[in-house]
Amino acid sequence: MTRVYLDYNATAPLRPEALEAVTRAYAMGGNPSSIHAAGRAARALLEQARTEVAALIGGPASTVVFTSGGTEANALAVDSAVATGSKRLIVSAIEHDSVLETAKVSGAAVEVLPVGADGLADLAWLSKRLAAWDAADGRPFVALMLANNETGVIQPVREVSEIVRAADGWLHVDAIQAAGKIPTDSRALGADTLSVSAHKLGGPQGVGALTFGPRATLVRRQHGGGQERGRRAGTENVPGIAAFGAAAMAALRDTNDQAPMRDAAAEQLKAQGAVVIAESSPRLPNTLCVATPGHPSDLQVMKLDLAGFMVSAGSACSSGKVKASHVLSAMGLGELAECAIRVSGGWGTSSSDWAAFVDAWSEARHAARRAPAA
Repeated sequence: MTRVYLDYNATAPLRPEALEAVTRAYAMGGNPSSIHAAGRAARALLEQARTEVAALIGGPASTVVFTSGGTEANALAVDSAVATGSKRLIVSAIEHDSVLETAKVSGAAVEVLPVGADGLADLAWLSKRLAAWDAADGRPFVALMLANNETGVIQPVREVSEIVRAADGWLHVDAIQAAGKIPTDSRALGADTLSVSAHKLGGPQGVGALTFGPRATLVRRQHGGGQERGRRAGTENVPGIAAFGAAAMAALRDTNDQAPMRDAAAEQLKAQGAVVIAESSPRLPNTLCVATPGHPSDLQVMKLDLAGFMVSAGSACSSGKVKASHVLSAMGLGELAECAIRVSGGWGTSSSDWAAFVDAWSEARHAARRAPAA
């Protein structure tokens, strides 16, 4: 059976450039904190990758801090804000669990920035809330992801940054799903901190980064040596980081536009009764969140998997949990949220992959209609 991978938002297959970089780095060896020849060679690879990741997300290389992944990068931003005086945090209703859960256990009070049925943050709510901010709550901290991992909706981060800046706040942007798919420049966006993860764009799993601007002060969560300029202790994962840099460069050169393929598939699904989630909103070019009324998400995923197509029922970090997506619930989709799947392509996805998916989805849909009622 031919198997088609359409779950790039969960993790992208390793790019050839990243595989070559990680193999070369493992062969070299060396600790980047050592001052002998092997250590200096490892340090050179590390700093080259830092420059490459900085090119992907904007800002000077000196502001890029490597972490064990996007989750740690998000946690570093949230915890740093609390450690430097933020006693109340505003996080959007569609944030990844790594932001939501870190905020919950941070010791600070947490408020939720609502989103509309279109998946976009409520800017009027945010403006009103920050205008009434109590100085006793310290510096305002707002977390808003650049693009949602389930719906693909791209948030108006630049406009939000102006609102937060006017309140002398700290804006954290989770760009993990966006980087490598749309232009992602932390300075142009006005982000005080911005997180990325290698495996979402064709690098290895277990490597991430946080970049920070002059209005953010990072407070390390992990203690030990003075690695990452004292901001994140622990010997750096040089092979993974080198592969991250190579994947970042490959993503910047990528010309495989998924939007026309995605849109063609969406039109065919809609003609058969499917509902495209947040269709009118700006979305990542590779992401299709589609609901089929009366056809539960988990059954769709299983049927498609049996047919050789790998898609998901939402965030990979939440799949397998028997609960509705908090993202789709926040958008007010009700029961429709329980019938949605996410299809996401990437650097290795072709138009024939999307077309074959449509055929498999149609067959699964027809089979469900033919099945006798329980």
